[in-house]
Amino acid sequence: MRKSIVFLTVLFTAFLSAQTKTDSITLNPQKQLNAAQRLLSGNYASAVTMGAYGEMLYNQPEGDNGELDVQRLVLLVGYRFNDKTQFVTEIELEHVEEVFVEQAFVNYNVANNVNLRGGLMLVPMGIINEFHEPTTFNGTERPAMDNAIVPTTWRELGIGVSGRFNNISLGYQAYLFNGFKSTLADGEGGISGVLQGSNGLRGGRQKGIKSTIDSPTLSTKFDYYGIPGLRLGLSTYFGKTQAADEIETVEGANIGISMIGLDARYAYDRFTARGQFIHASLSDTDEYNALTGADLGSALQGWYVEGAFNLLPIQNEQKLFAFVRYEMYDTHASTAGSLLENEAYDRTDVTTGLTYHLAPGVVLKGDYQFRSNADDNSDVQDRLNFGIGVWF
Repeated sequence: MRKSIVFLTVLFTAFLSAQTKTDSITLNPQKQLNAAQRLLSGNYASAVTMGAYGEMLYNQPEGDNGELDVQRLVLLVGYRFNDKTQFVTEIELEHVEEVFVEQAFVNYNVANNVNLRGGLMLVPMGIINEFHEPTTFNGTERPAMDNAIVPTTWRELGIGVSGRFNNISLGYQAYLFNGFKSTLADGEGGISGVLQGSNGLRGGRQKGIKSTIDSPTLSTKFDYYGIPGLRLGLSTYFGKTQAADEIETVEGANIGISMIGLDARYAYDRFTARGQFIHASLSDTDEYNALTGADLGSALQGWYVEGAFNLLPIQNEQKLFAFVRYEMYDTHASTAGSLLENEAYDRTDVTTGLTYHLAPGVVLKGDYQFRSNADDNSDVQDRLNFGIGVWF
């Protein structure tokens, strides 16, 4: 409760002290900015810039009680020291009780096409990890593969460069980060693993919390926006996991990761579409599983395609999208050694519903999810979802 009061006090104080110009939130993928990019855009009247986004959701699994949740409320704050140097941070309150720092980095503009960045930043993999504000995607919940494969929200401490070459319609990012944490000493002379078969690398996110680093990892992203209405992305991530000093030399304590992602977003008239493919190859998982007793797969893979159509006249400020998304994701796309593939980890979701943009920055959502996996004996519950999202 005390954390919530402090968070709301900071939010209220920031609103009183930072007056900004109003800037629209576009759905055009070529011009769309995420929260950090909007703060860095310079379209503000004062050195202090701020905003927020939040989601309130209702999930109703078939046959069980439903759940209501203020899933997240995120305060966005930036400061412009001069024309070249800015600071951006996101402070996130999850489920009204957990406080996290989602981003906190300094951006220095070296030249027109080059920015240096350092701090806690989003790893640029796929679409949702960078564009996860609730008005930027269809569906009450984020695509499930972005939780199990990517895994959203994935942020780590690092340093790197970013920029855009508008003459060739190409944006780029390249960062050195600390990697995923892989193992922990259990205090009794044993070693436990934090990476598991069901959700892959998700449990290894360090999130800037006293992060362990043994060897840095390399993350890159290229965006092409030279075709009207279309934005294409290529993401890569290479490196090893990180283990504590006393166990990093133990065989199986770390694994290698090679991840690649392809994504596309398109908008024309009242129609929008997007798709994404992510593949991660993990090395030394046989030794890792033998050491920790985990069931980590040697490959993770997922993809989805989505189409949406605005049912309202295109000249209206309000928009009502009917959409359908088909996604498949498998955290046991392959396994090493004696580990058998768990068919329950090979999952398929079909999500269909409505996204009503009441105003730029305010969205009402409703959808139904048909969920299944490849295990014939599995009983996966379909789910009805409703949500309210804001971003300003």
